Amino acid sequence: MTTDTDAPTASIGVSAAPALRRFLPPRRAVPHLLLGLLFLAGYAVIEIVRYAHFASMSWDTAIFVQEIQDYAGLHAPVVTIKGPGYNILGDHFSPILALLAPLYRVFPTPVTLLVAQSALFAGSVAIVSETAARITSRTKGLCVGVAYGLSWGLQRAVDFDFHEICFAVPLLALVLRGIVLKRWYQAAFWALPLVLVKEDMGLTVAAIGIVLILLRQRLIGAMLTVFGAAMLLLTVYAVIPHFNPTGQYDYMSKLPGGSPAHALTNNPLHLLDSLVTPDIKLQTLGYLLAVTGFLALRSPLVLIALPTILWRFTSSNDGYWGMDWHYNAVLMPILFLALVDGIRRAEEGRTGWLRSYAAQAVVPAVTAISLALCATMDLPAANVLTPSTYASTPRVAMLQRAAAVIPNGATVEANVTLMAHLAARTRLYWIGGAKIPPQYLALDMSYGWSPGPPTDLPGYAKQLHPDSTYRVVFDEQQFVVLQLVSG
Repeated sequence: MTTDTDAPTASIGVSAAPALRRFLPPRRAVPHLLLGLLFLAGYAVIEIVRYAHFASMSWDTAIFVQEIQDYAGLHAPVVTIKGPGYNILGDHFSPILALLAPLYRVFPTPVTLLVAQSALFAGSVAIVSETAARITSRTKGLCVGVAYGLSWGLQRAVDFDFHEICFAVPLLALVLRGIVLKRWYQAAFWALPLVLVKEDMGLTVAAIGIVLILLRQRLIGAMLTVFGAAMLLLTVYAVIPHFNPTGQYDYMSKLPGGSPAHALTNNPLHLLDSLVTPDIKLQTLGYLLAVTGFLALRSPLVLIALPTILWRFTSSNDGYWGMDWHYNAVLMPILFLALVDGIRRAEEGRTGWLRSYAAQAVVPAVTAISLALCATMDLPAANVLTPSTYASTPRVAMLQRAAAVIPNGATVEANVTLMAHLAARTRLYWIGGAKIPPQYLALDMSYGWSPGPPTDLPGYAKQLHPDSTYRVVFDEQQFVVLQLVSG
């Protein structure tokens, strides 16, 4: 005879619950995951609205669309914007972008890249927040996560185009989390793929190894140091020149004297001086440290930021020195998790005022700093809830009409304005970059011309492609589309 207590359904119910729990995040992680989702929504809105309003600041999104489009089609990553047949691995070594190819194949639009970038940045928010909570408290951890998510370095990157560094941000957060929690092998594991993000990350991996050595993890630290340095040399001196049409690493010329060895041996004093002049470099450094209430300096983890700061400040490209664009995003997880480590070290230290500052004041301070900078630096988070952010304008409507003139599959030469919108559906080149005359020219005449824009546009098109004739098919608000008539 079978009774209710003999029924098998009870045992099924008991075993199913633990099985289900294995697929759910730990309860302590839920608030931090929700915070990450909140920032994902905010970041995605900012990036999608900018895209919809034709507000690209450079050709970067278009370049990466072409690269990932080729990966999705199982082709070599040829970026015609850089030149006919130009393999982008000859510019920067960023094969990690192939991870986005399956997603792009399902959703073949630049918006896919922008949302993926938002998700990677937002994922790092959850990592930083949860790590901070383990060292401090849940409330303080969430505050650190908010301060990090609103930090000017991340927001500048969100407000820029898509860029490969979006992969480095969560990877660095995972590396620093592993070090803060003394999970040395996890930290080393997450450091390895950084060399696939961009060639300069080899220096950062070497710096992570040096920090591990300082923390008495000598074997794993030495291995990472050698690995990072070897990958830097391999990519800069072998892999990139192999794919580059001129057989070189183009960005070497931006270093003093054209090479690191020349800068170090011929004029080391000038190299040191270049780290602090002009004043914009000190200003950038001050803002980097101020956003953590300067307590990041209490941790040796801050040393991991040095390679990025050094190559930027010693470069002859003044675009690397300041607070704009995306260049400071990779420093944010380093600095904020150095802050978390600094809080722990200060609280364990003997200096009374520093213990009090770390225990009571620094978390409110960094949260307030990030909130204040949102308003004073006109960061995008300050405008997310403003209706005018989403309002269309006559220029946006005009650019939509201009883009509609160019059919799918056409060959096009263009400058920045329409590039992000054309890259996924046309064969796109920079102005004058196509060997064969393109079917269309899409030219924003309102900026970027020196000494000034041409007035005879069909004549200008003939200068670019002497054996061809073009006619104007769209001309509104200083934006012109020309169509190939013959040639």
